[in-house]
Amino acid sequence: MFYFIKSLIFLSFILISSRAHALPSDMKLLSDIAYGKHADQVLDVYIPANAKDAPVIFMVHGGGWRGGDKADRGDVENKVAHWGAKGFIIIFTNYRLLPEMDPFGQAKDVEAALRFSQKRAGEWGGSSEKFILMGHSSGAHLASLAASLRSTVTGNEIIPLLGTVSLDISGYDVVKRITAQNSPEFYIERFGTDPDYWEKASPFHALRDKIPPFLAICSLRSDIACIQAEDFIKKAKSLGTDGEVLAVDLSHMEINRELGKEVCYTKKVDNFLKKLSPGIKSMLSGQDTRMKKKLCQ
Repeated sequence: MFYFIKSLIFLSFILISSRAHALPSDMKLLSDIAYGKHADQVLDVYIPANAKDAPVIFMVHGGGWRGGDKADRGDVENKVAHWGAKGFIIIFTNYRLLPEMDPFGQAKDVEAALRFSQKRAGEWGGSSEKFILMGHSSGAHLASLAASLRSTVTGNEIIPLLGTVSLDISGYDVVKRITAQNSPEFYIERFGTDPDYWEKASPFHALRDKIPPFLAICSLRSDIACIQAEDFIKKAKSLGTDGEVLAVDLSHMEINRELGKEVCYTKKVDNFLKKLSPGIKSMLSGQDTRMKKKLCQ
């Protein structure tokens, strides 16, 4: 019995370790902080040493609206190593998933997590006025929808963002995605059959006024993703938003996993972030020596 219990303890350690991440020195992790009553309404906060009035990157994980987790290695490791080491606080949030919660409701969870985090930011050494919203895949859809809804919804106590970084989605316009010829069943399964709901859950249609600067990253290996990104940014610019499209020769998953590595792709994202405030520009000015030797077009 002793050896059986010992084996269980060892197995538990292995499972926990597989989800653990190597943190920069002196960085603190606050895990599973509840921002709502549901078990999935929790977030993790990575806090660098001596953080004070620090900018905050708020990350929303992907997973097709029905999977994924805030502790997924592809979301966390490189981003914490890169931006955490430069003094950013980084927050990774969970939210309720399909079939329990639909995508529009998930975007409202993201709003609730943002609102909660901005209120608590000062306790963690961050600034409620220096939040950057980021998401990948379905998480990018939710981040983009939350950012776009800010132009039409008031009174929800969310302080204006510095900007948004959307990592590769093909559904800024869910209506166009579902009604296109040979549209995949995937979107009907996620968004149902009601055209009014498709519009409600589309960042493109929710966008009706100027929003903070927006970077739409898309994979050159997906014509649909880049076309949708271009259409969204074109509309955003027509409303006065400072918007950019960054098309990269990376796969859908690489766009998430490579971000934070000392490569040209990360530098291009940093160049967008530098425009958001003088303080961020100063924090990101000291690039890795290896980065300086590369010519990034």
